[in-house]
Amino acid sequence: MQPQRILIVEDDESILQMVVFNLERAGYEVITATTCQAARVALADAPPDLILLDWMLPDSNGPEFARAIRRDELTQDLPIIMLTARTMEDDKVTGLDSGVDDYVTKPFSPRELIARIKALLRRASPEGDGEEIRMNGLRLNLETYRVYADDEPVAMGPTEFRLLKFFMTHQERVYSRSQLLDHVWGSGVYVEERTVDVHILRLRTALKPSGYDRLIQTVRGAGYRFSSEKQG
Repeated sequence: MQPQRILIVEDDESILQMVVFNLERAGYEVITATTCQAARVALADAPPDLILLDWMLPDSNGPEFARAIRRDELTQDLPIIMLTARTMEDDKVTGLDSGVDDYVTKPFSPRELIARIKALLRRASPEGDGEEIRMNGLRLNLETYRVYADDEPVAMGPTEFRLLKFFMTHQERVYSRSQLLDHVWGSGVYVEERTVDVHILRLRTALKPSGYDRLIQTVRGAGYRFSSEKQG
């Protein structure tokens, strides 16, 4: 089996060497870059399975680069973990709002970092054969764009399909309407945030006969979360 590839974007040589050593020992293939420009070249050459992204870089900063990654159709779904010494809540919110999936503060233990990487890669690549995404009794066929709930076909439009695909590969985290617009519609498309509510309603309607509509949870004042635990 081909080892999973991780791109580390970090300009601190001591941290870079430590992370490379531990990731290679854990069985990952590692690519390194010390600037955002070098990272862009690496992404174009061989897209990784996950990116470890430092906040402070010589030619830009982590949040700005994360937003650029999310704007690019070829890289918008790549899992990103931000590495930073910034521990203030506002900094964490800024990092997460830029589109990163997780946030690890320095100093960190290699064991914790690897555990975070494994967890994020599992969420990004759920159970399936590469052409299907499965969770409990829900199944998405990525080749035919068909959805099944407990082996019964579920009719839904292409936007609802993309929304469900995003939710099933990004479980348990709360996403605001603006974040869902960026991830599902794309940041270059102007759509009102209210549109998200309309498509959430359509998706819930499609899933309601099977009871899986309850996996899509509204978090008051924050957005939506997709959870493997149904709420009554």
